[in-house]
Amino acid sequence: MARSELPPRPDPLPIALVDNHTHLDSVRSDAPGLEVSEAIAAAAAVGVDRVVQIGCEVESARSSVVMAHTHPQVLAGVALHPNEAPRLAALGELDAAYAVIGALALDPRVRTVGETGLDYYRTGPEGREIQHDAFRWHIALAKELDLPLQIHDRDAHEDVLAVLDEVGAPRHTVMHCFSGDARFARACVERGFFLSYAGPVTFKNNHALRDAVAVTPLEQLLIETDAPYLTPHPWRGAVNSSYLLPVTARVVAGVAGVSVVELAQEVSATAERLYGPW
Repeated sequence: MARSELPPRPDPLPIALVDNHTHLDSVRSDAPGLEVSEAIAAAAAVGVDRVVQIGCEVESARSSVVMAHTHPQVLAGVALHPNEAPRLAALGELDAAYAVIGALALDPRVRTVGETGLDYYRTGPEGREIQHDAFRWHIALAKELDLPLQIHDRDAHEDVLAVLDEVGAPRHTVMHCFSGDARFARACVERGFFLSYAGPVTFKNNHALRDAVAVTPLEQLLIETDAPYLTPHPWRGAVNSSYLLPVTARVVAGVAGVSVVELAQEVSATAERLYGPW
């Protein structure tokens, strides 16, 4: 299948499941995608009946809140992405962006602050101080509003934990698109964090990530697509969408040693506990 084509729909799940993190409004210039309503309908057709839509720039945060009010299957998260904070700071626009995110976070359809955190892959050392400051600002916002925090962590495992340990994590903290090994998973689990696994757990050579799943208690485990990115095997590189979550769910269930039904029940219950009813 060409990467420019949408992957086929997988077999439907036997029970409903929540996509913990997706970007319905993001598009890829190299391939076709689905409109928001189409993506929601395609997901529902295979059993993914609720999604957490993440807006991590000012405009996408605004559109995410609109989506959450328009579509009952959608709840929103708002934040400034770790790579966005240094860019806005360079333009002198960071404080204004904070004001927008802070106001949007008060909306009743916004149920998480995120994605925020640290990204040492795309932002070099010159931008790390701003990233750390932005991370602390979002942690404080989540604690003030008693909202879960969704964390973006790329090539920054130890520093993410160091910041959270320093200032104190919110009551509920989610490691979005968890990318660590079993040792790092244990460190997060011990702190009471929730680990959300995405398409990379299905990649053939990603044994370390599957080892992390194996040590994650079911009650601290979530599943996501991070669509339109991180498409699961065997469609790696193609456009991802929430309707492909069953592919990842079946792999995670196998590694965790539980049925797909048990996994979906637990994940959905955890999502409701974190974000409230849809």
